[in-house]
Amino acid sequence: MNTRNRRTLHHLMGVTALSVMLGLGGAATSALADEPSLSPEDFEHAKTLYFQRCAGCHGVLRKGATGGSLEPSVSRDLGQHRLERIIALGTEGGMNNFDHIFTPEEIEMVATYIQMEPPTPPEMPLELMRERTHRHVALDAYPDEPLHDRNWKNFFVVIERDAGQVAIVDGDQHEIVAHIETGYAVHVIKGQEKNSSVQGGTPGRFWYTMGRDGKMTKIDLWQTPENMLVAETQVAYDARDVAVSGDGKYVIGGGYWPPHFVIVDAHTMEPLKVVSSRGINIDGEYVEESRVAAIYDTPNSPSWLVAMKELGQMWQVDYSDIDNLRIEQMDTAKFLHDGFFDPTGRYFQIAANASDTMVVVDTQTRKTEALIEVDTLPHPGPGANWNDPECGPVAGTVHLGLGTLTVWGNDPSGHPDHAWKVCYTVETDGPGLFVRTHPNSKYVWADQTIHPEPEVQQSVQVIDKDSREIVRTIQVTEAPGSVAVHMEFNSDGTEVWVSVWNQGDAGEANGEIVVYDAESLEEKARIKGLTTPTGKFNVFNRKNHVT
Repeated sequence: MNTRNRRTLHHLMGVTALSVMLGLGGAATSALADEPSLSPEDFEHAKTLYFQRCAGCHGVLRKGATGGSLEPSVSRDLGQHRLERIIALGTEGGMNNFDHIFTPEEIEMVATYIQMEPPTPPEMPLELMRERTHRHVALDAYPDEPLHDRNWKNFFVVIERDAGQVAIVDGDQHEIVAHIETGYAVHVIKGQEKNSSVQGGTPGRFWYTMGRDGKMTKIDLWQTPENMLVAETQVAYDARDVAVSGDGKYVIGGGYWPPHFVIVDAHTMEPLKVVSSRGINIDGEYVEESRVAAIYDTPNSPSWLVAMKELGQMWQVDYSDIDNLRIEQMDTAKFLHDGFFDPTGRYFQIAANASDTMVVVDTQTRKTEALIEVDTLPHPGPGANWNDPECGPVAGTVHLGLGTLTVWGNDPSGHPDHAWKVCYTVETDGPGLFVRTHPNSKYVWADQTIHPEPEVQQSVQVIDKDSREIVRTIQVTEAPGSVAVHMEFNSDGTEVWVSVWNQGDAGEANGEIVVYDAESLEEKARIKGLTTPTGKFNVFNRKNHVT
């Protein structure tokens, strides 16, 4: 075990920064002599910061999930000073530092805020969603063919997190085509993946974003740059994921708050149906804040897979008749987060963070297939599938908790002896968020974004599929306050794109994407003029489920 991993493992408590600090400090006396309080203005500002930056892991009501509980009974024991240090410096247990994101005054403010009773946000009725639906391009003004001569099938749709934008980047020319105003901190972008009689029927043309403010936008890659944003709606106040039905008729958006999912008309963007995700978890307890995490269209059936984070359940939602929804509820493990399909499209593999488990569900039988024990806080992002000389078809995940790539077999038909069992692990230099590969590449790429040391955060590691060895560590950036995050291949697998996310100057377009030759691993280009670029989604790869 290398020094960095030994230190990571030594400090790791397996839940979150606050859990780590609790373990070190026990029931510490609060540093506040009086009841914690903020002025109305500071309270609103701190609430916004928490909602945007902290609620994803710790919950709007602060009951915890991937991150630990931040209810006053916990946070007041930690005290003001210790909370400020945790927020500023992060820990090696999975929480990043915020000293380059928040000002010192904001760190102090948020530390006080999380010692106060959490406010309960309002619900969002269907009527309000419809009021917040806007079409920027008339339905009869959609073009019948692209209004530009670019190769839109090799476009990259790039999240510019802190700008509330999505950039469209030409994968052939390595240049930015457009910046599109979207919701705050877009988390996921999904495109229409199949031929359809709806909206012209061309897969990959229309893309749908979901911002953390619950705004869903619709993008048309055939439009001129200034008209690519064609419609928008809002389906929640806090949200993470979106998916398009295989027939192209519907879009589904999942809410963190309110805890529900919403079915939207994919053509008009009119919200049609709301389904609550509150319910009884796998431990038999009622969960008020049962958030919708990952949502995916099922390749082989007219249904979506909807991950119920706190319930520890996967719901398979049949959209062939939305007036009479058929929903199978599969008990799995907590807390569900990100996932991806195997190459056949039958099996869905998703991380259950708090259980240190990869869950596998069979979309054909609509039952849980397997629970694979992995390392601390698995986080595959959009995942990776490849072939191993010994185990056959495999898949892998990195982890938020420590520097490990875990690889398991995922071919129960051709390689039953290795199916849903850990095949091997690779020790990396630090915890990461994403792992990616391509069928035409001999390498698997893993980032190390969560590690607190800059030289590790700023590097990605390249692993040979056959030898299972790390063949190169690439320092993507040396810019202060920057991290390297998320890899994506171009359509033919000859290039790998890596984001450089500058945490120090939110709102400024000082981030970039670095393009590498997928064979030689040498740098080819740098695409500048981007603000905190995070996830990148290649049109061809995503519509064809290339992982």
